[in-house]
Parts: sequence; C-alpha cells; structure tokens
Amino acid sequence: MGSNGQTMTDDFSHFDLSALSKGDSYKLLASVILPRPIAWVVSRDAEGTVNAAPFSFFNIVSSDPPIVAISFSKPPDRDEKDTLSNIQARAEFVVNMVPEELAEAMNTTATNAPKGVDETRLAGLEMLPSAVVDVPRIAGSPASLECKLVETMNFGGSSTICLGRIVYVHVRTSAFEDVAKLHIDPDKMRLIGRMHGGGGYTTTRDVFHIERRSWPLKD
Repeated sequence: MGSNGQTMTDDFSHFDLSALSKGDSYKLLASVILPRPIAWVVSRDAEGTVNAAPFSFFNIVSSDPPIVAISFSKPPDRDEKDTLSNIQARAEFVVNMVPEELAEAMNTTATNAPKGVDETRLAGLEMLPSAVVDVPRIAGSPASLECKLVETMNFGGSSTICLGRIVYVHVRTSAFEDVAKLHIDPDKMRLIGRMHGGGGYTTTRDVFHIERRSWPLKD
C-alpha cells in the first residue's frame, strides 16, 4: 500500500480513506460522485442582510417528509460558512436550482466576500419574495424550495450537515410538459450540475429513458 493509502490491481486503483489527507479525500470523492446537483442557497443573517452561495454536496434525501441535506465545509478564513451561520440564526433558507443562463452569476456568489456582503447584489440578481419563509428567492431560477431547518449534524470532522424541510415549492410554469400531472421537461429547466472539485460543470439536457422492469423479469 502506498503512503496515500492507494493500492492497485490490473483494473482498479483502491483507496483507504483513513490513510488519505482531507484534501485528497475531497479531491477523490468530488471527482467520482458525478454529476452533483447545486443548491444555490439564499439566507439572511441575524441583522437581515441577504446572502447567496452555491453548494454541491447537496441532495434531496426524503420525500415524506420532504427533506434536503446540504454539507458545509469549514472555510479557511472564518469559523464557519456565512450560509450555515445564517441558517442556524434564523432556521430558514431557500434552495434555488441553477439554470445555464445564471452560471456566471452563481459563480460570482461563490466568492469569499466579507461577512455582511449581499452577494445577490454583487451578481445583479433579481429577487422575489417567498411565500412562507422570510428569505427571498432568485427570480431567474426555474425552481426554488423554501426550507425550514430541521437539524444540523457534525460527525467529528470539518463539515457540518444541515437538514432542511421543504415547506413550499416554486416552479416556472413553462418548465412543465403537463402541469396538472406534474410532468416537468428537464430540457426546459436547463439546469447545470457540478463536476469534480475544480471549475467543471455539466448541463442536464442529455436525457435518456429506461423503463423500470417489474418482477418477474422477462426478456
């Protein structure tokens, strides 16, 4: 076994994560778990200033109850991410999905701006009021999820996981094939996903369908 916990066979490289540095573990995991959806989180601090930032260690983890999970890593220049501090202070936030046309604006909000800076203004984003939570949503997002904090968890590392309950959903009507049946056309959402840990992104428009097979399986 190498010093980085790596061994090799004919077809695979094998990694013992307990032997990898935190940086190498992140690099490896962020490069194999692909693509990752992006939570473009809008929150407010204790004084009411709006904050926006993207997070790709994110997904929906339950529909009943409707729960999303977001992981926040510890930043090098402060005790914790501003978004996490805001969520803990006010117990509510909005997850906006990121369309292709707002990729650059999303990237602007990822900058390590000083605490108290409104990144939505830096990125020139139009904001709309939410229905339930006291946090605005991004007007250009085709789907926004209003969330209330359920709990935060830390397992002894440098990351904190936030669980939020979705209490209200906004979806652009033009994204639906049939709104009565809740059938959404992914092409019309034009979302982007995260690829590896650098500046890589992907679109979600290359879709194919496979019908789920029922038991007993038949050729």
